[in-house]
Amino acid sequence: MVVYLDLLSQPCRAVYILLTCTKIPHKVHAVALRKGEHRTPEFTNMNLMQKVPVLVDSGFILTESDAILKYLATQYDVPEHWYPRQPQQRARVDEYTAWHHTNTRAHAAKVFILEVLLPRHMGSAVDKVALNNALSNLKNTLDKLETMFLRRQPFLCGDDITVADLLAICELMQPLGAGRDILKDHPQLQRWRSRVQSAVGKSFDEAHAVLYALRDRRQAKM
Repeated sequence: MVVYLDLLSQPCRAVYILLTCTKIPHKVHAVALRKGEHRTPEFTNMNLMQKVPVLVDSGFILTESDAILKYLATQYDVPEHWYPRQPQQRARVDEYTAWHHTNTRAHAAKVFILEVLLPRHMGSAVDKVALNNALSNLKNTLDKLETMFLRRQPFLCGDDITVADLLAICELMQPLGAGRDILKDHPQLQRWRSRVQSAVGKSFDEAHAVLYALRDRRQAKM
C-alpha cells in the first residue's frame, strides 16, 4: 500500500497518524503541494481532483481522508475503537465526520489561510477584519465541540479514540503554523488534545513536525 501525502495538509496528517500508530504496513510518497506536485500529469491520472491524501492499495485507488480513514480501520487488523462495528457507536463517528467538514475543518483552516497562506502567496499584510471574523466563527465551533461532542466523555465520540478525533485534532493544530494556539482558552479541549496525543504516541509529533518547523521559522523572524 502506498499513500500520497503532504504533512502540511491536515487530512494527510490524520491518515499518517492512523497508519503509523496502528502499524499498518505502508509506504509514503511525499507530494509537495507548494511545488505543484499534485498537478502533474502522473498525479492527475490517479486523482482528477488533484488533492491529497490518496491511497493506492493493490490497485485500489481511494481519495478523501474520511473515506481513507474508515477504509483502513475496516480493512486492516486494528483495534475496533477506531471505527466501531456496533451501529450506534459507528453512527456517532459518522455524525461527527459529517459535521466536521463544514465546521471544524472550514473554520480552523480559514484562520491558517488568512494568517499564513494568503500573506505568503500575495505578499500582503494579514486582513485583520477577515481574521477576526474567522476567529469568531472558530470560537463558535470550539464551543460546540465542547458542548455537543465532548460533553463529559473523554473523546469526541465516546470513551475511546476514533478516526473522528484524528480528523479534528489535525485541523485544530493547523493555526499553530502561525504561532496561534487556538485551544489556549479552552481547557476542556486542551485536556482532550493531551488524551489524543497520549493515545497515538510519537506518531502525533512525527506528523506535526513540519507544522512545528513552520511555527518556529515564523517566530524567529518576529
